[in-house]
Amino acid sequence: MSDVYRAARERAAYADRRDRVRFAFTGAQAATTLNGLLTNDIAAVHPGTGCYAAALTAKGKVIADVRVFALADGFLVDTSAAAGPGFAAMLKKYVNPRLAKFVDLSAETATIGVFGPEAAVVATLCGVERNAAAALAPFAHLDGMRGGSPCRVARVPDFGVDGFDVMLPAAEAPALIASLRDAGLPGLDAATADILRVEAGRPAWGADMDEGTLAQEAALDAPHIGAISFTKGCYTGQETVARVHFRGHVNRELRGATKRVAPQRHRRGSRVPGPPGPFQPEAALARDRRDHPERQAFRLQDRPLLKVHLDVARERAATVCGARPGKDAAVETPQGLADGDAAGVGQFQGAQPELPSVSLAAEVGLAEAHPLLDRKSTRL
Repeated sequence: MSDVYRAARERAAYADRRDRVRFAFTGAQAATTLNGLLTNDIAAVHPGTGCYAAALTAKGKVIADVRVFALADGFLVDTSAAAGPGFAAMLKKYVNPRLAKFVDLSAETATIGVFGPEAAVVATLCGVERNAAAALAPFAHLDGMRGGSPCRVARVPDFGVDGFDVMLPAAEAPALIASLRDAGLPGLDAATADILRVEAGRPAWGADMDEGTLAQEAALDAPHIGAISFTKGCYTGQETVARVHFRGHVNRELRGATKRVAPQRHRRGSRVPGPPGPFQPEAALARDRRDHPERQAFRLQDRPLLKVHLDVARERAATVCGARPGKDAAVETPQGLADGDAAGVGQFQGAQPELPSVSLAAEVGLAEAHPLLDRKSTRL
């Protein structure tokens, strides 16, 4: 565990997010325009609040995931650097300048984030009362001042820990970073930020989704994501989203799976489990006993059936991939794995541990079965 990761989990760390792409929307029909382009209910967002949403193609595939912040005179909408060009092209194509106008503010503004249990400390550096910032709902925001210039402090759940983004003039960003460093906060590097994001089960455009991914395949409808409204009016890509939600399903989906157990090594040729190996947080753990030919898949809580790729060399599970619901046999639940040793699945000792926050996000798809899997057992 790195010092930066520990700081983000136990105290706070800052993140330089100046590469995010920011747009200002104004005009009498700004809310209506965005409501027709994005998956969430923009009409229900009022000044001082915000939401997470996505922009889709006509076929329901993800062009960009965006954050929407409602202002008194319009909206501030931002997205990641990877999704920025596609979202900008969509706006140029669909936004009628007679009804609403948008301006790219990326060059003249900046975003600096602070994440961790003590992240609200950044509010005091921007003239916002710390308790007021801590009471904000996700994507809600308050006006502040930094260096004599107006700024905005928004609460954001991007990394699964308490977090705040400060949107301010680009010229003020270096001074804010210097103040955060003086307060003892380390910088959150990209690799550590990605670990936190994956543990939070939040998809990233360009890594977990792109213009070939349906909205539900990226789990944008998941409760902890909340990027899709199924009660609002029409928007681009809605027909596909609604059909999947009300009448169908997707064959693959981004899912988070959590299980903290002590892996166990089995003595070769014996059914008696040996001493536990080093503690590892894994999505699912299984054992391949070389003296036992059978393989099994299991269900993780109420998720679709998963098949386990067994790593014989290390005698531990390596990958979790998806299998079609209703098409698999030889099923065990995590609670039932204690009785699964006879089928070649390692036993769990003691009471089942609690399921904490998501520790692994794996794209569950109809992948080819691992050569070591017994195809008769999984029937893929």
